[in-house]
Amino acid sequence: MNILLAEDDIRLGELIVYMLKKKGGYQVEWVTQGDDAFDYALHAHFDILILDWMLPGEDGVRVASRLRQQGYAGAILMLTAKDALQDRIEGLDSGADDYLVKPFEIEELLARLRALARRNFAPIQEQIVNIHTITVNLTNRTVHDGEKEIHLTPREYQLLELLIRNKGQVLSREVIFERIWGLNSDVSMKTIDATVKLLRKKLNGDGETEIIQSIRGVGYKLDD
Repeated sequence: MNILLAEDDIRLGELIVYMLKKKGGYQVEWVTQGDDAFDYALHAHFDILILDWMLPGEDGVRVASRLRQQGYAGAILMLTAKDALQDRIEGLDSGADDYLVKPFEIEELLARLRALARRNFAPIQEQIVNIHTITVNLTNRTVHDGEKEIHLTPREYQLLELLIRNKGQVLSREVIFERIWGLNSDVSMKTIDATVKLLRKKLNGDGETEIIQSIRGVGYKLDD
């Protein structure tokens, strides 16, 4: 399963990510802002969104409500220290499918995720994007050049998907850095250029078309 975690408590977030990967074998993306949770959930495929109620920017209830208004059909599990009946009702009415009160045991979280995964949410329709000779399946995260599969690292794929979802728009290096590595990352900005270089090498199969364009002094964009 592919899971999006929205949790601003760094220690708790690190623990949840570690345990979901180790015990559940899940793929996990982690954000700390409500606005980021909304954008990620709406523009990428996640099986389940684990959404903390008290988030900076927009709180979890507002994020869940906005996602449902936009037609988001994925599962949402709300995390919160609010355990009053009215709070649980508000969380569920906002669009959450389940509700877990803090503090909780990781085993219970994993059990609730398994239960949500068994529920019949909206069927997933494959999202296919063609860029010159390259075919990207955004649903199962595969990339092909004709019949040949192109194997990307997780960071390379994240970068490619970010560019695809903003095709034709120039993305600054700062925006790319924030979305892919996060503001708290200790890697240097040069990592972006190195990742772009490696991604270009893998995608530029015909040797003629430069799919990822450099915008001097600004950043990058995907050829439209």
